[in-house]
Amino acid sequence: DAQGQPIASDFVNVWAAGRLTGDGHPALAYDWTIHKSMEVRAVGHAFANYYGWHYPPTFLFVASVLALIPILPATVMWFAITLPAYLVTVRSILGDRASYLLALGFPATLWNVTATQNGFLTAALIGGTLTMLERRPAAAGICLGLLSYKPHFGLLFPIALIAARQWRVMMIAAATAAVMIVLSWLAFGTDTWLAFFTATPKMTDAVLAQGLAEFGRLQSVFGFVRTQGGGEKFAWIVQIVTTIACMTTVYTLWRSRTAYELKAAGLVTLALIATPYLYIYDLVVLAVAISFLLRYALRHGLLTAEAAGLALIAGLLLAYPYVKTQVGLGAALVVCALIAWRVRTHQLAALSASPASSS
Repeated sequence: DAQGQPIASDFVNVWAAGRLTGDGHPALAYDWTIHKSMEVRAVGHAFANYYGWHYPPTFLFVASVLALIPILPATVMWFAITLPAYLVTVRSILGDRASYLLALGFPATLWNVTATQNGFLTAALIGGTLTMLERRPAAAGICLGLLSYKPHFGLLFPIALIAARQWRVMMIAAATAAVMIVLSWLAFGTDTWLAFFTATPKMTDAVLAQGLAEFGRLQSVFGFVRTQGGGEKFAWIVQIVTTIACMTTVYTLWRSRTAYELKAAGLVTLALIATPYLYIYDLVVLAVAISFLLRYALRHGLLTAEAAGLALIAGLLLAYPYVKTQVGLGAALVVCALIAWRVRTHQLAALSASPASSS
C-alpha cells in the first residue's frame, strides 16, 4: 500500500493457518479470533476484514509449507506453482501454444490474482481429471481425489463417472481422498478435524445465511436469489432444484454418445452452477470448459454465435467490479447455452449419418 505495507487479501488466511500449524496448533486455524490475530501478524498491521480458513485439514499440508517463508514471497511461490499448472492444463486440452494466451487472457484469471486465491489450482485439478480420464485413469483419479480440498466442486463428478462406467477412476479418487484424510488425521490430530466440523456450520451460516461476505459476491444461483431480496429458504429451494437439474443433465449427457469434449465442457460448467458457494475467482475453472468447447468447435468450424458468446462471457466477467449482480453465473449460463447448441447439432449430425436415416 502507500505506506509500503502488505495489503491483506485472501491468501493471508492460508499463511495464517499454515503458521499456526507450524507452531504446533493446527486446530486453532478454525478459531476465528486466534486465526485473525495470526493474519494481522502476517501483514504486520491491523485491517478491517477477516479472511476465514474454511478448508478441510488436508489442505493444511500445503498451508504449512507456504508459511515457512514470509507472506509476500509465499504469495509469489503460490502463484509460481499454481499458475503454470493451470497453463499446462489448458495447453493439454487445446494442444497449441496459443492456448497460453487464452488461459492468461481469460478475465477470471485477473480476479484470481487480485484476490490471491486458488482458482488456478482448482482449474488444474478439474482439467487434469478430464484430460487424463480416458487414457490415464489412475492420474485422473488422483487429481479428482485431491480436489477434495474443495469438495463442493466435485459434487457432479461421481454422477458422470457412474454414467460413463469409469469405476477405476472413482475408486482411485476415493482412495486418494481417504489417504489424505488419514494422513492429515495422523499429522494434525483428531482435535483439528473436530474443529473443522464445528467451524463449518458456523462458516455456512455466516456466508449463506447472514451474508457477512456480501451476497452480491456469491456468483451462484443461491447468491442471485439473495441479492434480489429472496429469503434464505427460497434461495435454498431454487439452488437445490438447480443442482438436481444439473445432476440429471450430467447423467444424461455422459450416458449419451455426444463427443467427449462436449461432455467434459458440460460437466465443468454445471459443476460450477450446482454449488451455492461460488466466487468470481472460482470462475477460472470456466476456462477449462471453454477450452474443451473450443477444441470441438475448431475441429468442426467455429460458429459466429460462438465467437459472439465468448465475447459476451469475457465482457460479463470483466464487468464484475462495476456490476452488483451475478455476472459470473451469467457467464456460466452463456457457456451452457453454447454447449447445448453444439450437443444438439452433434446429435442431429449423428442421426443424419446413421444407416436408418440414410435408408
